[in-house]
Parts: sequence; structure tokens; C-alpha cells
Amino acid sequence: MKKYISRFHYLTQDMPSRSHLEQVTIACQAGANWIQYRCLTKTDDELINEINEIARICDDWGATLILTQHYHLLDKVDAQGVHIEDMDADLAAISAIITHEKTLGASATNIDQLLRLQALGEVDYCGYGPFAHTDTKPNDYALLGYNGYRTITNYPITIPIIAVGGIQLTDVDHLMETGVYGLAVSSAVNLSADPKNTAKNFYQKLH
Repeated sequence: MKKYISRFHYLTQDMPSRSHLEQVTIACQAGANWIQYRCLTKTDDELINEINEIARICDDWGATLILTQHYHLLDKVDAQGVHIEDMDADLAAISAIITHEKTLGASATNIDQLLRLQALGEVDYCGYGPFAHTDTKPNDYALLGYNGYRTITNYPITIPIIAVGGIQLTDVDHLMETGVYGLAVSSAVNLSADPKNTAKNFYQKLH
């Protein structure tokens, strides 16, 4: 079943000065229609309460809500799917648990991983990166840069590719010229001087 995937994925992050709920409210007001709730620091009970609050905001604005990692909570909250960052996860088993009614996204950092994800036939889109240096999710993976995304066209890739990792507003036009389907941002919005306006600018460049 082919699912709707937005071209602009907005990710929340742990911030000392702004709650996930406040971040989501700002993003939705700016037009973001795909919210990925990324919080890996709370207990399940805390997560459930916050996710359900965020779900109400997303419902009000007609935005899709995706959880990072926490697929085991999908039957307790009003979210439309999950994004699995763990590249060793059993995605076929997770897909069976959440069923095809829910959206399943997964991460890849190189073309071999990307091809394996596609061959699995269970994943609705792939977050592919990192494009550039990012402090949101520290890692030592090779940076793809523009050329790393251009090489995708050399392969029979049909799954939507979402560029991710250190993307700034000035990168959007060049990235979309490489053939990716869309992109995901977090710090570029959350740490900007005007998060709402920055999110709006990202969204408008992609729609």
C-alpha cells in the first residue's frame, strides 16, 4: 500500500528552553505537515502523555505524526507511524507488529544499506545521510554531500529518499536537484533565531 510521504520532515529534539510540544506547535503553525517526534530520554509513561498532547496539535493542523524508535507505543498513542534509526533492527518484524496501516521509515548511511531496505519491501521511505556535520545525532558516518545523493540515480531506487543531517535552508535547492524526494531538518529550525519563519521557508521551498 503506497502511503503519502511529505517532502518536508520536521524533527523535534530535546531542548532546555523549548518543550517538544512547543516545537511541534511552532512547526505546525509554520505549515509543516510531517512531524517526527524524536525523544529518546523519557520513560514510556512520560512519552505516552507527551505524544498524546502532540497528537492533538497534529490533528488540529492536519499533520502526520511519526515517532522515532518507539514502535511499541503505537497502540497507546494517536500516531501514524514510526521511524527506526537503528540500522540493525529487524524491520520485517517491526512491520508485522505495527501492520501496514502504519507508516514505517528507516535510516541508511550508504547505498548498500539503502538497497537492502528497498529489497525488504516493508519500508515506506528512507532517511538517508548524513548530508553534512550534525550535532543533533552525533555519529562518525561518512558525509554524503551533494555527490552522495547524485549517485542514487545510478541505481534502481524507487523508495522515497529523504536527505537528512546538517541541512540548512541554503542547501535545499541544490539537494532537490540531486534527485532526492525530500529532506528532514531539526536544528536548522529549532536553533534558528526565528524557528517559525525558518520552518515556513523550508516548507515553502519544498511545496
